Amino acid sequence: MNAPAIRVPLSVLDLSFVTSGGSGPQALAGTIALARQVDALGYTRFWVAEHHNLPSVASGAPDIMAGQILAATRNLRVGSGGVMLPNHSPLVVAERFKVLEGLYPGRVDLGLGRAPGTDQLTARALRRRRDMDPADDFLDRLKELMAWETDGWPDDHPYRHISVMPVDVPLPPIWLLGSSGYSARLAAQLGLGFAFAHHFANHDVLDAMLSYRDGFRPSPNLAKPHAILALAVVCADTDEEAEYLAGSIDLSHLRRQHGEYRPIPTPEEAAAHPYSESDRRFIARNRERVLVGGPEKVAQGLARFIETTQADELMITTAIHGLAAKQRSYELLAEMAGLSVPA
Repeated sequence: MNAPAIRVPLSVLDLSFVTSGGSGPQALAGTIALARQVDALGYTRFWVAEHHNLPSVASGAPDIMAGQILAATRNLRVGSGGVMLPNHSPLVVAERFKVLEGLYPGRVDLGLGRAPGTDQLTARALRRRRDMDPADDFLDRLKELMAWETDGWPDDHPYRHISVMPVDVPLPPIWLLGSSGYSARLAAQLGLGFAFAHHFANHDVLDAMLSYRDGFRPSPNLAKPHAILALAVVCADTDEEAEYLAGSIDLSHLRRQHGEYRPIPTPEEAAAHPYSESDRRFIARNRERVLVGGPEKVAQGLARFIETTQADELMITTAIHGLAAKQRSYELLAEMAGLSVPA
């Protein structure tokens, strides 16, 4: 392969995608199978996301999925990419992730997002038994979550005597997720790890990644910045095969643009779809956020991202049809990164 080697850790973001002709249980089992594979290949992390009311996503419960993945693997750090904090009580999040940390010490990550991960009506249903104030209270919730760990409550705070069980287990490392500059700046200010969702973000990736690094303040949580860049990648043995497989992404995103939320289509469905000229322009714009090709083309693209963004780690998501094709993509990435099976 005449391409630069990838010299940063590789990780995985998987959403348990439901595919055309498949089922929810198959999607969940596929996530476990993929985790076992990349664990054996030497990947660093495996994160699962929280989305609701999407026919293409089988799991809205990252804490449950993380527990299952931890039980099925040996070396991966496993966590949420992320828990959508506006949907949850900070105390509940702290309890669940401390339980995971107690069961699998040193292998759990707590990634947090500030979006609801769904539409407004579903977000309301998720929160109907709590304060319905529509104001953005993410920062307040984050500070409350962190206070459960640091005991940093004011003397008059009503929660100061509440213990999060198990009390002798630390909260896993907190990561802030973002698709804009807000989380980048906040993660830098608080001294937390940061992960940028380039695979769906409209915000400039360089601004987010570099502003995080430039503004980082060391903290008891993290001594130096650690920026993860999440990328959509489709890698196959040839450029032509990768393009064919990526048709599933093209059609899926096009359908969402038209308000159609359906399982991930097959590449055959995508190839047969009657695209208009405006459809093809939309797909071309969306492809700017998807890296598609054989090993050499993908390795060159990843190397450019690492150089320009100064990413400390790449987190790859591959939303294509077919578990075997997805697994082959991650296998090829492991080869170009020179990963080795952990002892």
